[in-house]
Amino acid sequence: MAVEITSKIVGYRIKQQEQAAPTPELQDEDPLTVRIPSRPEGTLEAVSEKISYVGAEGRKKVYLLVSFMPVEGVIGSKRVVIERPVEFFFPSGQLSSEHQWITATMRSLSLAARGGYVTQAVADLRKVAWDKGLVRCGMNRWNKPMFHDSEVAAIAWSIQQILYRRGFLDRDGNQVSVEQLVERYAHRMAHGHAWQPEEEAAGAVEPIGGAPSAPKKPEGSGPATVGNCPECRGELIMMDGCPTCYAGCGWSKCG
Repeated sequence: MAVEITSKIVGYRIKQQEQAAPTPELQDEDPLTVRIPSRPEGTLEAVSEKISYVGAEGRKKVYLLVSFMPVEGVIGSKRVVIERPVEFFFPSGQLSSEHQWITATMRSLSLAARGGYVTQAVADLRKVAWDKGLVRCGMNRWNKPMFHDSEVAAIAWSIQQILYRRGFLDRDGNQVSVEQLVERYAHRMAHGHAWQPEEEAAGAVEPIGGAPSAPKKPEGSGPATVGNCPECRGELIMMDGCPTCYAGCGWSKCG
C-alpha cells in the first residue's frame, strides 16, 4: 500500500517482520476413554437385534438395542473422531418380573459405555454362571452352536457380536485399536455406511471368544451312549436322567 510523504525525511529504519506466535500443541486425549457425562439429546444411530437362546426353561426370544455416537479425541496432537456405543436398552415386558436384573444390567452397561470401559464390563458378564445348566445361543465360526454358562453370559456374547459387526470389537471380543476405529469411522463418512467385517475363510481357528462349540463328554468311562440325536445324529448320553446330545446341537429329550 502506497503512503504519501508530506514532511521532510530525517531518518529511517527497516521494520522487522513480526513473528507469528507458535501454535500450542494439543494434549493427547484418548477418544476411547473420554467420559461422556450423559446421553446427548436428540437422535442417535442404533442397532436393534432379536436374540434367541435355549436354556433350562426352554427357548426364549428377546430384543436388544445398542445406540452409538461419534466421539472426538486427540492422538499425536491431531484431532480424531471414532464411534462408540453409549447406550444399551432392553425393552421391558419381554421376560417375567424375576428378570429385573436385565434392566439393571443394561443401565450399568450404559454407564460403563459412557465411562469408557464397556469392553471389560461386557467381558466380565461373559463369566457369569448359574446352576441351571448351559444356555445355547448363537453359532461360532465353524457354524456350530455356542453354549454359555448362563443367560447373562449368552446375552453378553450377543452384545459382543453386535459390537464386532459394528467394528468396535474384534471377533474374539477384544477392543479394537484407536487407529482402526478412526479409519473405520472415516470409511463410514466417505462411503455412507458402517464398516463391515470381512468374510473369514473357514479353517483351523478357535471358536469365537475361546468358547467351546459344544460341552465336552465326561472323561473316563463316563455315561454310556444311549442312541443318536434325532437332529444332528450325534451321540446321546444320559444327563440328569435325560438323554442329551453332546455332539453339538444340545438336543434333550426332556426339552
